Amino acid sequence: MASTNLTPSIPSTFLLQGIPGLEAYHKWLSVPVCTIYVVIIAGNCTILLVIATEPALHRPMCYFLCMLSAIDLAASSSALPKMLCIFWFQNGEIQASACLAQMFFIHALCMMESAVLLAMALDRYVAICFPLRYNSVVTGSLVAKMGIAAVVRGTLLMGPCPFLIRRLSFCQTNIIHHTYCEHMAVVKLACGDTSVNRAYGLCVALLVIGGDLLFIGLSYCLIARAVLKLSSHEARSKAFGTCGSHICVILISYSPALFSFFTHRFGHRVAPHVHIMLANLYLLFPPMLNPIVYGVRTKEIRERVVRVFLPGRFTAKSRTG
Repeated sequence: MASTNLTPSIPSTFLLQGIPGLEAYHKWLSVPVCTIYVVIIAGNCTILLVIATEPALHRPMCYFLCMLSAIDLAASSSALPKMLCIFWFQNGEIQASACLAQMFFIHALCMMESAVLLAMALDRYVAICFPLRYNSVVTGSLVAKMGIAAVVRGTLLMGPCPFLIRRLSFCQTNIIHHTYCEHMAVVKLACGDTSVNRAYGLCVALLVIGGDLLFIGLSYCLIARAVLKLSSHEARSKAFGTCGSHICVILISYSPALFSFFTHRFGHRVAPHVHIMLANLYLLFPPMLNPIVYGVRTKEIRERVVRVFLPGRFTAKSRTG
């Protein structure tokens, strides 16, 4: 099924193989993937609905959570429908322009999510270290500017990649050994010099993952230092509790990304299907677990969810309480 081309150029179509070595299990794999996609849509739409309809939740941290949910919906919807087509119908063919568009949106949205997680860490830093100045510092306009900055950064950093790929020569095969058009998976198909693409991809990954994690870690070091200075054990527990949800989301989001990044560049002995499964986890688990984590750990959101979907139970509980 590989297509050859005597004149080096980008092919008109690519063929997404899915998970190499596990083609016989694609239909079985589609069951958890489809289930997770349904949970992603239901969970993130619920978060957006609850925050939009509850005036008490119209505050900066919840606005950041709305950004996170919108990004998760967009990123998963950029990859999972085509992934399910591969699993269900063995239909992996994708137009070159659609492949580059999918690549751009998936990676740009992941960069935007990383920026939002950084903004949320800074929000917690100001809330805990400067509580009296929080309302004057973290305003609605500042949140909007951070959101715009996240979109602009992701767009500008990922923008050159599709153009850099179009200048490559593809003269051997058009089969992408992946479930979606991942940047390095496409670059590896080229038969010419790909050093510029590889260097640019590495620099962007280090800038986004390394830079954001550095500032997130610094924020939480300052938070920990401020909290440990509190004399009351109850106050320390409450302060750390306000950061618990965000720390869980950071671990959920960055762990698969780091595993995939290091495996892709240094794990040459790792089986291809293992690497691709890790890359898929990055698109599946964070969007599914983020709304669950915030819904369970954040009392206000949990109560609003019950009020929206089970109003009778919430009223009865309030009366008995």
